[in-house]
Amino acid sequence: MSRRIVIIQGHPDSSESHLCHALAERYLQGAKTTGHEVRVIDVATLDFPLLRSQKAWQEGALPDTLRSAQKAIVWAEHLVLVFPLWLGDMPALLKGFLEQVMRPGFAFEYEEGNPFGRKALRGRSARVIVTMGMPALIYQHFYRAHSVKALERNILGFVGITPIEETLIGQVESMNDKTRANWFDKLYEMGRWGK
Repeated sequence: MSRRIVIIQGHPDSSESHLCHALAERYLQGAKTTGHEVRVIDVATLDFPLLRSQKAWQEGALPDTLRSAQKAIVWAEHLVLVFPLWLGDMPALLKGFLEQVMRPGFAFEYEEGNPFGRKALRGRSARVIVTMGMPALIYQHFYRAHSVKALERNILGFVGITPIEETLIGQVESMNDKTRANWFDKLYEMGRWGK
């Protein structure tokens, strides 16, 4: 059964191809082979300001450059976020993008007597794919994947996106060609199955 998938490329550097771009491309290729409809949002190519106040987040206008991103998220049944771990977290540009698009009135609605509000993006699932220099097991077990868990709980889960799967890819600087090829194969298969 085909799905509507949005790949959110969160690597902040679009001047050259990085591992995140190659991984997302393999996912995209796999998805297309089995008939999934796929749209790609490349955050690094979008021009938008960072939010600097709660009032701007709650009442400010969404930048025109992000309207198509919101439409793609509404259209999607499955979101795939791909980004490198920088200083233990997602890059600031990706965080700024999510703050802009996941606004009240779009991603959730305030409700009287409900401190969590109504989750407006229910019915969607997600996969979070993160590359990092450290071993993924260290990040997962010693650091408890704190920033990925925060993304899953405080952003994606808060707006109703569930289930959320994660793929942590470690030691990317020392990765040999065989390991890289294995990851490309895994991402291709994930794309084929729309996972």
